[in-house]
Amino acid sequence: MANVEELVKLSAAEMGAAIKKGDVSSRELVDAHLQVIEAAEPSVQAFLKVSADEAREQADAFDAKSADEKAAMPELAGVPIAIKDMIVTKGIETTAASKILEGWIPPYDATVIEKLKAAGMPILGKTNLDEFAQGSSTEHSAYKTTHNPWDTDRVPGGSGGGSASAVAAFEAPLALGTDTGGSIRQPGALTGTVGVKPTYGGVSRFGAIAMASSLDQIGPCSRTVLDSALLQEIIGGHDKRDSTSIPEGPRPMVAAAREGMKRDLKGLKVGLIKELGGDGFQPGVEARFNEGVKKLEEMGAEVTEVSLPHLPYSLGAYYIIMPSEVSSNLARYDGMRYGLRVMPPDNVPQTAANMMAYTREAGFGDEVKRRIILGTYALSAGYYDAWYGSAQKVRTLIIDDFKKAFEKVDVLVGPTSPVTAFKFGEKTEDPMAMYAIDITTIPANLAGVPAMSIPAGLSDDGLPVGFQFIAPQQRDEVMYKPAAALEAALEDEWNGPIWKSLNASWLNGQAK
Repeated sequence: MANVEELVKLSAAEMGAAIKKGDVSSRELVDAHLQVIEAAEPSVQAFLKVSADEAREQADAFDAKSADEKAAMPELAGVPIAIKDMIVTKGIETTAASKILEGWIPPYDATVIEKLKAAGMPILGKTNLDEFAQGSSTEHSAYKTTHNPWDTDRVPGGSGGGSASAVAAFEAPLALGTDTGGSIRQPGALTGTVGVKPTYGGVSRFGAIAMASSLDQIGPCSRTVLDSALLQEIIGGHDKRDSTSIPEGPRPMVAAAREGMKRDLKGLKVGLIKELGGDGFQPGVEARFNEGVKKLEEMGAEVTEVSLPHLPYSLGAYYIIMPSEVSSNLARYDGMRYGLRVMPPDNVPQTAANMMAYTREAGFGDEVKRRIILGTYALSAGYYDAWYGSAQKVRTLIIDDFKKAFEKVDVLVGPTSPVTAFKFGEKTEDPMAMYAIDITTIPANLAGVPAMSIPAGLSDDGLPVGFQFIAPQQRDEVMYKPAAALEAALEDEWNGPIWKSLNASWLNGQAK
Protein backbone atom coordinates (compact mmCIF):
# COMPACT_ATOMS: atom_id res chain seq x y z
CA MET A 1 0.00 0.00 0.00
CA ALA A 2 1.18 3.53 -0.78
CA ASN A 3 1.70 5.83 2.17
CA VAL A 4 -1.24 7.85 3.49
CA GLU A 5 -0.23 11.18 1.98
CA GLU A 6 0.20 9.67 -1.48
CA LEU A 7 -3.19 7.98 -1.27
CA VAL A 8 -5.22 10.98 -0.11
CA LYS A 9 -3.59 13.28 -2.68
CA LEU A 10 -4.89 11.18 -5.56
CA SER A 11 -7.94 12.49 -7.39
CA ALA A 12 -11.14 10.51 -6.85
CA ALA A 13 -10.92 9.22 -10.44
CA GLU A 14 -7.38 8.00 -9.76
CA MET A 15 -8.56 6.30 -6.57
CA GLY A 16 -11.34 4.55 -8.48
CA ALA A 17 -8.92 3.39 -11.16
CA ALA A 18 -6.47 2.08 -8.54
CA ILE A 19 -9.29 0.11 -6.90
CA LYS A 20 -10.31 -1.49 -10.21
CA LYS A 21 -6.67 -2.44 -10.90
CA GLY A 22 -6.39 -4.01 -7.47
CA ASP A 23 -3.61 -1.63 -6.40
CA VAL A 24 -5.58 -0.45 -3.37
CA SER A 25 -8.72 -1.53 -1.55
CA SER A 26 -11.67 0.59 -0.52
CA ARG A 27 -10.87 -0.22 3.13
CA GLU A 28 -7.30 1.09 2.71
CA LEU A 29 -8.66 4.34 1.29
CA VAL A 30 -11.17 4.70 4.10
CA ASP A 31 -8.54 4.05 6.76
CA ALA A 32 -6.15 6.55 5.13
CA HIS A 33 -8.79 9.28 5.15
CA LEU A 34 -9.86 8.50 8.71
CA GLN A 35 -6.23 8.91 9.72
CA VAL A 36 -6.07 12.33 8.07
CA ILE A 37 -9.40 13.32 9.64
CA GLU A 38 -8.03 12.48 13.09
CA ALA A 39 -4.94 14.60 12.46
CA ALA A 40 -6.67 17.51 10.70
CA GLU A 41 -9.85 18.01 12.69
CA PRO A 42 -8.28 19.95 15.60
CA SER A 43 -7.24 22.58 13.02
CA VAL A 44 -9.96 22.33 10.35
CA GLN A 45 -13.12 21.17 12.19
CA ALA A 46 -14.91 20.22 8.98
CA PHE A 47 -16.92 17.32 10.43
CA LEU A 48 -19.86 17.31 12.82
CA LYS A 49 -19.93 13.51 12.89
CA VAL A 50 -17.33 10.99 11.69
CA SER A 51 -18.98 7.66 10.83
CA ALA A 52 -15.81 5.57 11.00
CA ASP A 53 -17.44 2.22 11.82
CA GLU A 54 -20.08 2.59 9.10
CA ALA A 55 -17.48 3.63 6.51
CA ARG A 56 -15.28 0.63 7.30
CA GLU A 57 -18.25 -1.75 7.09
CA GLN A 58 -19.30 -0.28 3.74
CA ALA A 59 -15.73 -0.52 2.42
CA ASP A 60 -15.40 -4.12 3.56
CA ALA A 61 -18.71 -5.01 1.90
CA PHE A 62 -17.48 -3.48 -1.35
CA ASP A 63 -14.09 -5.20 -1.17
CA ALA A 64 -15.86 -8.54 -0.70
CA LYS A 65 -17.57 -8.24 -4.08
CA SER A 66 -16.30 -10.29 -7.01
CA ALA A 67 -14.13 -8.77 -9.73
CA ASP A 68 -17.05 -9.01 -12.18
CA GLU A 69 -19.37 -7.18 -9.78
CA LYS A 70 -16.84 -4.39 -9.27
CA ALA A 71 -16.22 -4.06 -13.00
CA ALA A 72 -19.93 -3.39 -13.56
CA MET A 73 -20.02 -0.56 -11.01
CA PRO A 74 -19.31 3.17 -11.61
CA GLU A 75 -15.75 4.48 -11.86
CA LEU A 76 -15.96 5.93 -8.34
CA ALA A 77 -17.02 2.61 -6.78
CA GLY A 78 -15.23 2.10 -3.48
CA VAL A 79 -14.11 5.74 -3.20
CA PRO A 80 -15.13 7.33 0.15
CA ILE A 81 -17.19 10.51 0.41
CA ALA A 82 -18.32 13.07 3.03
CA ILE A 83 -21.88 14.42 3.26
CA LYS A 84 -23.11 17.89 4.21
CA ASP A 85 -25.26 17.57 7.32
CA MET A 86 -28.22 19.03 5.43
CA ILE A 87 -28.73 15.64 3.75
CA VAL A 88 -30.52 12.80 5.55
CA THR A 89 -28.50 9.65 6.34
CA LYS A 90 -30.12 6.56 7.82
CA GLY A 91 -28.66 5.67 11.20
CA ILE A 92 -26.28 8.66 11.27
CA GLU A 93 -27.24 11.79 13.21
CA THR A 94 -28.47 14.60 10.95
CA THR A 95 -28.82 18.06 12.50
CA ALA A 96 -28.51 20.74 9.77
CA ALA A 97 -26.03 22.20 12.30
CA SER A 98 -28.99 23.29 14.46
CA LYS A 99 -29.78 22.61 18.11
CA ILE A 100 -33.41 22.12 17.14
CA LEU A 101 -32.50 18.81 15.42
CA GLU A 102 -29.77 17.70 17.82
CA GLY A 103 -29.80 13.94 18.34
CA TRP A 104 -32.08 13.14 15.38
CA ILE A 105 -31.20 9.78 13.81
CA PRO A 106 -33.08 9.52 10.48
CA PRO A 107 -34.86 6.23 9.72
CA TYR A 108 -34.27 6.61 5.97
CA ASP A 109 -31.69 7.75 3.42
CA ALA A 110 -31.94 10.63 0.98
CA THR A 111 -32.13 9.50 -2.64
CA VAL A 112 -28.57 10.67 -3.28
CA ILE A 113 -27.34 8.58 -0.33
CA GLU A 114 -29.13 5.52 -1.70
CA LYS A 115 -27.33 6.08 -5.00
CA LEU A 116 -23.95 6.48 -3.33
CA LYS A 117 -24.45 3.25 -1.40
CA ALA A 118 -25.53 1.43 -4.56
CA ALA A 119 -22.29 2.70 -6.13
CA GLY A 120 -20.27 1.19 -3.26
CA MET A 121 -19.06 4.57 -1.92
CA PRO A 122 -18.37 4.53 1.85
CA ILE A 123 -19.64 7.53 3.84
CA LEU A 124 -16.94 9.08 6.03
CA GLY A 125 -19.27 11.34 7.99
CA LYS A 126 -21.38 14.49 8.09
CA THR A 127 -19.82 17.90 7.50
CA ASN A 128 -20.43 21.24 9.20
CA LEU A 129 -22.44 24.11 7.74
CA ASP A 130 -24.16 27.35 8.63
CA GLU A 131 -27.31 26.41 10.54
CA PHE A 132 -29.99 25.21 8.08
CA ALA A 133 -27.57 26.30 5.32
CA GLN A 134 -28.19 29.96 6.13
CA GLY A 135 -24.88 31.81 5.86
CA SER A 136 -21.85 32.51 3.72
CA SER A 137 -19.02 31.66 6.11
CA THR A 138 -19.93 28.58 8.22
CA GLU A 139 -19.75 30.85 11.27
CA HIS A 140 -23.44 30.28 12.03
CA SER A 141 -23.25 26.59 12.96
CA ALA A 142 -24.69 25.78 16.37
CA TYR A 143 -21.81 23.41 17.09
CA LYS A 144 -18.43 24.57 15.80
CA THR A 145 -16.64 26.91 13.40
CA THR A 146 -14.96 25.32 10.39
CA HIS A 147 -11.57 26.76 9.37
CA ASN A 148 -10.17 27.31 5.89
CA PRO A 149 -7.28 24.86 5.29
CA TRP A 150 -5.38 27.57 3.37
CA ASP A 151 -5.39 29.86 6.43
CA THR A 152 -7.06 28.61 9.59
CA ASP A 153 -7.68 32.20 10.74
CA ARG A 154 -10.08 32.60 7.83
CA VAL A 155 -13.53 31.30 6.90
CA PRO A 156 -14.02 28.50 4.33
CA GLY A 157 -17.13 30.16 2.90
CA GLY A 158 -20.65 28.94 3.40
CA SER A 159 -22.98 27.50 3.91
CA GLY A 160 -21.15 24.32 2.91
CA GLY A 161 -17.77 25.21 4.39
CA GLY A 162 -17.45 21.81 6.04
CA SER A 163 -17.70 19.85 2.78
CA ALA A 164 -15.33 22.20 0.91
CA SER A 165 -12.78 22.25 3.73
CA ALA A 166 -12.86 18.46 4.11
CA VAL A 167 -12.06 18.06 0.41
CA ALA A 168 -9.41 20.81 0.41
CA ALA A 169 -7.73 19.38 3.52
CA PHE A 170 -7.54 15.85 2.04
CA GLU A 171 -9.94 14.54 4.70
CA ALA A 172 -12.20 13.32 1.88
CA PRO A 173 -11.71 13.05 -1.89
CA LEU A 174 -15.34 13.99 -2.54
CA ALA A 175 -18.27 15.51 -0.71
CA LEU A 176 -21.90 16.41 -1.30
CA GLY A 177 -23.22 19.88 -0.60
CA THR A 178 -26.41 21.85 -1.12
CA ASP A 179 -26.52 25.11 -3.08
CA THR A 180 -29.37 27.58 -2.51
CA GLY A 181 -27.54 30.81 -3.34
CA GLY A 182 -23.97 29.63 -3.80
CA SER A 183 -23.42 27.30 -0.84
CA ILE A 184 -21.37 24.82 -2.90
CA ARG A 185 -19.66 27.20 -5.32
CA GLN A 186 -18.62 30.00 -2.96
CA PRO A 187 -16.89 27.66 -0.46
CA GLY A 188 -15.29 25.98 -3.47
CA ALA A 189 -13.85 29.32 -4.55
CA LEU A 190 -12.58 30.17 -1.07
CA THR A 191 -10.95 26.76 -0.48
CA GLY A 192 -9.47 26.09 -3.93
CA THR A 193 -11.82 23.22 -4.76
CA VAL A 194 -14.40 22.45 -7.46
CA GLY A 195 -18.04 23.07 -6.56
CA VAL A 196 -21.02 22.35 -8.81
CA LYS A 197 -24.68 23.41 -8.67
CA PRO A 198 -26.54 21.20 -11.15
CA THR A 199 -29.63 22.31 -13.07
CA TYR A 200 -32.53 22.73 -10.64
CA GLY A 201 -34.28 19.36 -10.59
CA GLY A 202 -31.32 17.52 -12.09
CA VAL A 203 -30.45 15.85 -8.76
CA SER A 204 -33.19 14.65 -6.42
CA ARG A 205 -33.84 16.77 -3.34
CA PHE A 206 -35.70 13.96 -1.57
CA GLY A 207 -34.03 13.73 1.83
CA ALA A 208 -32.42 17.16 1.65
CA ILE A 209 -33.64 19.23 4.60
CA ALA A 210 -35.51 22.09 3.00
CA MET A 211 -34.24 25.66 3.28
CA ALA A 212 -35.78 27.40 0.23
CA SER A 213 -37.45 24.77 -1.90
CA SER A 214 -37.50 26.64 -5.21
CA LEU A 215 -33.75 27.31 -4.95
CA ASP A 216 -32.14 24.33 -3.15
CA GLN A 217 -30.02 21.89 -5.15
CA ILE A 218 -27.68 19.06 -4.09
CA GLY A 219 -24.36 18.93 -5.94
CA PRO A 220 -20.75 17.68 -5.91
CA CYS A 221 -17.66 19.03 -4.15
CA SER A 222 -14.33 17.70 -5.43
CA ARG A 223 -10.76 18.61 -6.29
CA THR A 224 -11.06 18.12 -10.07
CA VAL A 225 -13.67 18.80 -12.74
CA LEU A 226 -13.67 15.15 -13.84
CA ASP A 227 -14.32 14.01 -10.26
CA SER A 228 -17.38 16.26 -10.06
CA ALA A 229 -18.63 14.98 -13.42
CA LEU A 230 -18.27 11.36 -12.29
CA LEU A 231 -20.08 12.10 -9.03
CA GLN A 232 -22.89 14.10 -10.63
CA GLU A 233 -23.65 11.29 -13.06
CA ILE A 234 -24.03 8.93 -10.08
CA ILE A 235 -26.35 11.14 -8.02
CA GLY A 236 -28.33 12.66 -10.93
CA GLY A 237 -31.47 11.42 -12.62
CA HIS A 238 -35.23 11.35 -12.14
CA ASP A 239 -36.79 10.55 -8.77
CA LYS A 240 -40.55 10.15 -8.47
CA ARG A 241 -40.31 11.07 -4.77
CA ASP A 242 -39.22 14.61 -5.72
CA SER A 243 -41.99 16.54 -7.49
CA THR A 244 -39.43 18.98 -8.95
CA SER A 245 -37.22 16.23 -10.40
CA ILE A 246 -36.56 16.48 -14.15
CA PRO A 247 -37.85 13.38 -16.01
CA GLU A 248 -34.75 12.83 -18.15
CA GLY A 249 -31.57 11.22 -16.82
CA PRO A 250 -28.12 12.75 -16.24
CA ARG A 251 -26.38 14.53 -19.11
CA PRO A 252 -23.08 13.22 -20.59
CA MET A 253 -20.91 15.23 -18.21
CA VAL A 254 -18.03 12.77 -17.91
CA ALA A 255 -17.58 12.63 -21.67
CA ALA A 256 -17.67 16.44 -21.81
CA ALA A 257 -15.03 16.76 -19.07
CA ARG A 258 -12.73 14.28 -20.79
CA GLU A 259 -13.21 16.11 -24.09
CA GLY A 260 -12.31 19.37 -22.37
CA MET A 261 -9.05 17.91 -21.09
CA LYS A 262 -7.87 17.92 -24.73
CA ARG A 263 -7.84 21.76 -24.48
CA ASP A 264 -9.55 22.38 -27.80
CA LEU A 265 -12.36 24.93 -27.46
CA LYS A 266 -12.67 25.95 -31.11
CA GLY A 267 -16.23 26.95 -31.89
CA LEU A 268 -17.22 27.52 -28.25
CA LYS A 269 -18.89 30.89 -27.62
CA VAL A 270 -18.16 32.25 -24.15
CA GLY A 271 -20.09 35.18 -22.68
CA LEU A 272 -18.26 37.46 -20.25
CA ILE A 273 -20.89 38.74 -17.80
CA LYS A 274 -20.59 42.53 -17.88
CA GLU A 275 -22.20 43.06 -14.47
CA LEU A 276 -19.79 40.80 -12.54
CA GLY A 277 -16.81 43.04 -11.85
CA GLY A 278 -15.75 46.50 -10.74
CA ASP A 279 -16.58 47.97 -7.33
CA GLY A 280 -16.46 45.40 -4.54
CA PHE A 281 -14.33 42.94 -6.49
CA GLN A 282 -10.83 42.33 -5.11
CA PRO A 283 -8.10 43.25 -7.64
CA GLY A 284 -6.46 39.82 -7.24
CA VAL A 285 -9.78 38.12 -7.97
CA GLU A 286 -10.29 40.11 -11.16
CA ALA A 287 -6.68 39.53 -12.23
CA ARG A 288 -6.95 35.73 -11.92
CA PHE A 289 -10.32 35.78 -13.64
CA ASN A 290 -9.03 37.81 -16.57
CA GLU A 291 -6.06 35.45 -16.91
CA GLY A 292 -8.50 32.55 -17.06
CA VAL A 293 -10.51 34.23 -19.80
CA LYS A 294 -7.31 34.73 -21.79
CA LYS A 295 -6.55 31.00 -21.44
CA LEU A 296 -9.98 30.15 -22.85
CA GLU A 297 -9.27 32.39 -25.85
CA GLU A 298 -5.88 30.77 -26.36
CA MET A 299 -7.63 27.39 -26.57
CA GLY A 300 -9.90 28.65 -29.34
CA ALA A 301 -12.95 29.96 -27.49
CA GLU A 302 -14.67 33.04 -28.88
CA VAL A 303 -15.21 35.47 -25.97
CA THR A 304 -17.72 38.31 -26.11
CA GLU A 305 -19.16 40.56 -23.40
CA VAL A 306 -22.78 39.82 -22.50
CA SER A 307 -25.08 41.93 -20.36
CA LEU A 308 -27.59 40.55 -17.87
CA PRO A 309 -29.29 43.89 -17.18
CA HIS A 310 -31.41 42.75 -14.23
CA LEU A 311 -28.59 40.91 -12.45
CA PRO A 312 -27.94 43.85 -10.04
CA TYR A 313 -31.46 43.30 -8.68
CA SER A 314 -30.88 39.61 -7.98
CA LEU A 315 -29.54 40.16 -4.46
CA GLY A 316 -32.66 42.05 -3.37
CA ALA A 317 -35.01 39.56 -4.99
CA TYR A 318 -33.18 36.58 -3.48
CA TYR A 319 -33.20 38.01 0.03
CA ILE A 320 -37.00 38.29 -0.15
CA ILE A 321 -37.77 34.96 -1.87
CA MET A 322 -35.31 32.87 0.15
CA PRO A 323 -36.36 34.10 3.66
CA SER A 324 -40.02 33.74 2.68
CA GLU A 325 -39.46 30.08 1.84
CA VAL A 326 -37.31 29.65 4.95
CA SER A 327 -40.14 31.04 7.08
CA SER A 328 -42.55 28.50 5.60
CA ASN A 329 -40.18 25.51 5.67
CA LEU A 330 -38.95 26.05 9.22
CA ALA A 331 -42.46 26.50 10.64
CA ARG A 332 -42.58 22.72 11.13
CA TYR A 333 -39.90 22.91 13.84
CA ASP A 334 -42.27 24.03 16.56
CA GLY A 335 -41.83 21.49 19.36
CA MET A 336 -45.12 19.83 18.45
CA ARG A 337 -44.24 17.97 15.25
CA TYR A 338 -40.48 17.90 14.75
CA GLY A 339 -37.27 18.43 16.65
CA LEU A 340 -36.52 19.93 20.04
CA ARG A 341 -39.21 20.66 22.63
CA VAL A 342 -38.64 23.25 25.39
CA MET A 343 -41.41 23.75 27.94
CA PRO A 344 -41.99 27.20 29.46
CA PRO A 345 -40.87 27.75 33.08
CA ASP A 346 -43.44 27.12 35.82
CA ASN A 347 -44.28 30.83 36.17
CA VAL A 348 -45.36 31.04 32.52
CA PRO A 349 -48.72 29.66 31.29
CA GLN A 350 -48.21 26.15 29.91
CA THR A 351 -49.83 26.79 26.54
CA ALA A 352 -48.94 25.40 23.12
CA ALA A 353 -48.08 28.91 21.91
CA ASN A 354 -45.66 29.49 24.76
CA MET A 355 -44.07 26.07 24.30
CA MET A 356 -43.52 26.85 20.60
CA ALA A 357 -42.01 30.24 21.44
CA TYR A 358 -39.58 28.82 24.00
CA THR A 359 -38.66 25.93 21.69
CA ARG A 360 -37.87 28.16 18.73
CA GLU A 361 -36.00 30.67 20.90
CA ALA A 362 -33.73 27.91 22.26
CA GLY A 363 -33.48 25.87 19.07
CA PHE A 364 -32.70 28.47 16.40
CA GLY A 365 -29.61 30.67 16.12
CA ASP A 366 -29.62 34.41 15.44
CA GLU A 367 -29.14 34.21 11.66
CA VAL A 368 -31.98 31.70 11.25
CA LYS A 369 -34.25 33.89 13.39
CA ARG A 370 -33.32 36.94 11.32
CA ARG A 371 -34.32 35.20 8.09
CA ILE A 372 -37.54 33.79 9.55
CA ILE A 373 -38.53 37.31 10.63
CA LEU A 374 -37.68 38.76 7.21
CA GLY A 375 -39.64 36.05 5.43
CA THR A 376 -42.65 36.20 7.71
CA TYR A 377 -42.83 39.96 7.18
CA ALA A 378 -42.57 39.61 3.39
CA LEU A 379 -45.42 37.09 3.38
CA SER A 380 -47.67 38.98 5.79
CA ALA A 381 -51.03 40.48 4.85
CA GLY A 382 -50.66 43.80 3.12
CA TYR A 383 -47.02 43.20 2.17
CA TYR A 384 -47.15 39.98 0.14
CA ASP A 385 -47.68 41.65 -3.24
CA ALA A 386 -45.32 44.53 -2.52
CA TRP A 387 -42.44 42.32 -1.44
CA TYR A 388 -42.73 38.63 -2.31
CA GLY A 389 -44.81 39.20 -5.46
CA SER A 390 -42.44 41.88 -6.72
CA ALA A 391 -39.39 39.73 -6.03
CA GLN A 392 -40.87 36.91 -8.11
CA LYS A 393 -41.40 39.34 -11.01
CA VAL A 394 -37.73 40.32 -10.80
CA ARG A 395 -36.84 36.63 -10.80
CA THR A 396 -38.75 36.22 -14.07
CA LEU A 397 -36.78 39.10 -15.60
CA ILE A 398 -33.50 37.44 -14.54
CA ILE A 399 -34.60 34.12 -16.07
CA ASP A 400 -35.36 35.98 -19.30
CA ASP A 401 -31.92 37.64 -19.19
CA PHE A 402 -30.27 34.23 -19.08
CA LYS A 403 -32.43 32.88 -21.92
CA LYS A 404 -31.51 35.83 -24.14
CA ALA A 405 -27.82 35.51 -23.25
CA PHE A 406 -27.79 31.82 -24.17
CA GLU A 407 -29.20 32.67 -27.59
CA LYS A 408 -25.88 34.41 -28.25
CA VAL A 409 -23.34 32.26 -26.36
CA ASP A 410 -22.89 28.66 -25.21
CA VAL A 411 -21.64 29.34 -21.69
CA LEU A 412 -21.34 32.37 -19.38
CA VAL A 413 -18.36 33.13 -17.12
CA GLY A 414 -17.60 35.38 -14.17
CA PRO A 415 -15.78 35.34 -10.82
CA THR A 416 -17.34 32.95 -8.28
CA SER A 417 -16.78 35.25 -5.32
CA PRO A 418 -15.86 38.96 -5.35
CA VAL A 419 -13.39 38.37 -2.53
CA THR A 420 -11.04 35.70 -1.21
CA ALA A 421 -11.49 34.11 2.22
CA PHE A 422 -12.00 36.73 4.91
CA LYS A 423 -11.10 36.53 8.59
CA PHE A 424 -13.47 35.23 11.26
CA GLY A 425 -15.76 37.93 12.63
CA GLU A 426 -14.97 40.32 9.80
CA LYS A 427 -18.53 40.36 8.42
CA THR A 428 -20.73 38.78 11.10
CA GLU A 429 -21.64 42.15 12.62
CA ASP A 430 -22.77 43.47 9.23
CA PRO A 431 -25.32 41.07 7.69
CA MET A 432 -25.66 43.21 4.55
CA ALA A 433 -21.91 42.97 3.86
CA MET A 434 -22.15 39.18 4.29
CA TYR A 435 -25.17 38.96 1.99
CA ALA A 436 -23.46 41.08 -0.69
CA ILE A 437 -20.81 38.37 -1.18
CA ASP A 438 -23.49 36.23 -2.83
CA ILE A 439 -24.05 38.62 -5.76
CA THR A 440 -21.99 36.42 -8.09
CA THR A 441 -23.67 33.10 -7.28
CA ILE A 442 -27.32 33.94 -6.55
CA PRO A 443 -28.42 34.59 -10.17
CA ALA A 444 -27.90 30.96 -11.22
CA ASN A 445 -30.14 29.76 -8.39
CA LEU A 446 -32.89 32.25 -9.24
CA ALA A 447 -32.79 31.10 -12.88
CA GLY A 448 -32.42 27.38 -12.09
CA VAL A 449 -29.43 27.06 -14.42
CA PRO A 450 -26.33 24.90 -13.72
CA ALA A 451 -23.14 26.59 -12.54
CA MET A 452 -19.73 25.51 -11.31
CA SER A 453 -16.67 27.03 -9.68
CA ILE A 454 -13.13 25.85 -10.36
CA PRO A 455 -9.85 27.12 -8.86
CA ALA A 456 -8.39 29.96 -10.95
CA GLY A 457 -5.13 30.25 -9.03
CA LEU A 458 -4.11 32.26 -5.99
CA SER A 459 -4.73 35.94 -5.40
CA ASP A 460 -2.01 38.36 -4.30
CA ASP A 461 -2.84 37.43 -0.70
CA GLY A 462 -1.94 33.79 -1.39
CA LEU A 463 -5.57 32.63 -1.15
CA PRO A 464 -7.61 30.74 -3.78
CA VAL A 465 -9.79 32.46 -6.38
CA GLY A 466 -12.79 30.85 -8.07
CA PHE A 467 -13.73 30.97 -11.77
CA GLN A 468 -17.45 30.36 -12.45
CA PHE A 469 -19.05 28.75 -15.51
CA ILE A 470 -22.82 28.98 -16.07
CA ALA A 471 -24.66 26.85 -18.67
CA PRO A 472 -28.25 26.71 -19.99
CA GLN A 473 -30.88 24.71 -18.12
CA GLN A 474 -30.53 20.93 -18.52
CA ARG A 475 -27.28 21.39 -20.42
CA ASP A 476 -24.85 20.80 -17.55
CA GLU A 477 -22.32 19.12 -19.85
CA VAL A 478 -21.80 22.44 -21.69
CA MET A 479 -19.97 23.92 -18.68
CA TYR A 480 -17.94 20.77 -17.96
CA LYS A 481 -15.96 20.93 -21.21
CA PRO A 482 -14.51 24.47 -20.86
CA ALA A 483 -14.09 24.00 -17.10
CA ALA A 484 -11.94 20.90 -17.64
CA ALA A 485 -9.99 22.68 -20.39
CA LEU A 486 -9.25 25.70 -18.19
CA GLU A 487 -8.32 23.44 -15.27
CA ALA A 488 -5.78 21.64 -17.48
CA ALA A 489 -4.36 24.90 -18.85
CA LEU A 490 -4.00 26.39 -15.37
CA GLU A 491 -2.09 23.32 -14.17
CA ASP A 492 0.67 24.33 -16.57
CA GLU A 493 0.56 27.90 -15.28
CA TRP A 494 0.70 26.89 -11.61
CA ASN A 495 3.03 23.89 -11.96
CA GLY A 496 0.32 21.38 -11.15
CA PRO A 497 -3.13 21.51 -9.55
CA ILE A 498 -3.60 24.47 -7.20
CA TRP A 499 -4.91 22.19 -4.47
CA LYS A 500 -1.66 20.21 -4.37
CA SER A 501 0.22 23.36 -3.30
CA LEU A 502 -1.73 23.56 -0.03
CA ASN A 503 0.59 23.24 2.96
CA ALA A 504 -1.41 20.58 4.82
CA SER A 505 0.72 20.41 7.95
CA TRP A 506 -1.54 17.72 9.40
CA LEU A 507 -0.25 15.31 6.75
CA ASN A 508 3.26 15.49 8.18
CA GLY A 509 4.03 12.23 9.90
CA GLN A 510 0.94 10.59 8.43
CA ALA A 511 2.90 8.40 6.00
CA LYS A 512 2.96 4.74 6.96
